[in-house]
Amino acid sequence: MSDVKSRSHWNTLRKGLSPATQAFIDGRFVDASSGEQFDCISPLDGQIIARVSSCGSDDIDRAVKAARNAFEHGPWPRMSPKERKKILLRLASLIEASADALALTETLDMGMPIRDSVLVDVPFSAECIAWYGEAIDKLYDEVAPTGRDAVTMIRKVPLGVIGAVTPWNYPLMIACWKVAPILAAGNAMVLKPAEQSPLTALKLAELAAEAGVPDGVLNVVPGYGSVAGQALGLHMDVNALTFTGSTEIGRKFLSYSGASNMKKVTLECGGKTPNIVLSDAEDLQKVAQAVATGIFFNQGEVCNAGSRLIVDESVKDDLLPLVVKEAEKFYPGDPLDPASLTGALVDKNHAERVMSYVDIGQTEGADLVCGGAMAHVETGGSFIEPTVLDAVTPQMRVAQEEIFGPVLSVISVKSAEEAVTVANGTKYGLGAGLWTSNITQAHRVADKLRAGVVWINGHDLGDISSPVGGFGQSGYGRDKSLHSFEKYQDYKTIWTNLS
Repeated sequence: MSDVKSRSHWNTLRKGLSPATQAFIDGRFVDASSGEQFDCISPLDGQIIARVSSCGSDDIDRAVKAARNAFEHGPWPRMSPKERKKILLRLASLIEASADALALTETLDMGMPIRDSVLVDVPFSAECIAWYGEAIDKLYDEVAPTGRDAVTMIRKVPLGVIGAVTPWNYPLMIACWKVAPILAAGNAMVLKPAEQSPLTALKLAELAAEAGVPDGVLNVVPGYGSVAGQALGLHMDVNALTFTGSTEIGRKFLSYSGASNMKKVTLECGGKTPNIVLSDAEDLQKVAQAVATGIFFNQGEVCNAGSRLIVDESVKDDLLPLVVKEAEKFYPGDPLDPASLTGALVDKNHAERVMSYVDIGQTEGADLVCGGAMAHVETGGSFIEPTVLDAVTPQMRVAQEEIFGPVLSVISVKSAEEAVTVANGTKYGLGAGLWTSNITQAHRVADKLRAGVVWINGHDLGDISSPVGGFGQSGYGRDKSLHSFEKYQDYKTIWTNLS
């Protein structure tokens, strides 16, 4: 908490905040071709933060052409890895130097508590940029084990122009998960941030230019997904597209690829992450803390939020009251107060959607244990109480569909085998938590779980060196780690005949 300044500091800084609002194309800020704008509204109080350029297909085309020119004729892909490294490290330093403005913008734009913007979102973004900068001059191409009459090199080459469409729940950090490896690999790109939270992406582009990223290499085009996002997905001169967001929209990008140039598409989509508590789990207080944090952190607006508590019936009666007690700590407060653990949901439409699931769960037979209502309605913001639904069955919609809010569904099971069946019983496979004191059982169960990440005796653990991604309709392809480069490079074989 010592690193998070006071509420008065943030309120004072808010008065002078003047975020960039135009598209960033070919190294400069420009209006949308149509001149249209949309309101960027803060979920804290319903007030307009700024009016942002609403870009369309013409602007996407301008940005793609700038990126193509930068890739085909500019210096970026022709720089040595150590030269790109220096620029990315400079960008990481500029993010750190702009931490207050970025953190405040993030909180105002999407409702994240300021403590999480300061302690998680901004520093992890800088770390990501620096990590990939450091990685690129330590990666090697390959030489195939052919006979003595040939030398066969297998080179990793950049794909060209990459489109990236990012979500609103971690606008800066997930943008950096895309930008860092795309640029480190020598590509040029067009970034379309979510229309609900475009402001830190525009600031990132400004800082990248200041760091020395050449014109046209990083373009940021704000706009509606149904217009700008679709245009990027359908563009014939985009070589690959990476998307993080809902499964519904992910399917659309697959269809856009087939309807255009068969561009490579990688997806990180929805999740319905289980926290599985077996009968031999130790320290139920620690488990309760992790379960509550796993679903209520960032208002439950986390791809791998632990939205299902799958608990052995032998320990459920002991665990559930502890979870409810922990939930009380996540009652939403003023997001600009560093003491607040929970802020506002991204907008009123999403808050209404989340609340509809609370009603659906009770209609289907679930018991409302705590929460279940809007909070601080007098502020004009989008706040929801931490909510726990008990007596949920695996077939209920609240157990099957991604709610993406502070709503926990509690499902009782009789054995580890049943827990695995229930955990795997959705279309998703992003993450899973598992609590047990038996290390043999832990690994046997983890092996059976269909999830891209399994945490044993923890939840949402990891760092930039470990990959994130899922199975099933959670998508494919991995963010973070060296494996992220696989999405933005291809292999070129160069066979030299020596016979």
